Amino acid sequence: MTNPFKGRTGLDRIIRAAGYSYDGLKTAYQGESAFRQETWLAVVLVPAAFWVGRGWVEVALLAGSIILVMVVELLNSGIEAVVDRVSFELHDLSKRAKDLASAAVFLSLVLCGSVWAAALWHRFL
Repeated sequence: MTNPFKGRTGLDRIIRAAGYSYDGLKTAYQGESAFRQETWLAVVLVPAAFWVGRGWVEVALLAGSIILVMVVELLNSGIEAVVDRVSFELHDLSKRAKDLASAAVFLSLVLCGSVWAAALWHRFL
């Protein structure tokens, strides 16, 4: 059996993919408070990266670390949605999947905070 949605090519595929991406971002923003907080943090910090960074590499690291947190948060939300879709029943594997995804978000936040702390230290001290 073939998936009827996999046969799209060219501009049609790009337009549909962009629509799915928009839907995902909208769903995350509306349904995930952590993603909303990270979005507003990005609204402030991505422009600030151009001021704090002393070259394109620093700006890329600063802005990229913020975007990475958002990407990992989206993956975390996706994993949680799939686990919940399968069952709301408490199960060790469900807990493990959710805990691992949460740990990934935590590590991305630690990385982001470390990059920003190092850049701020370098810039101001």
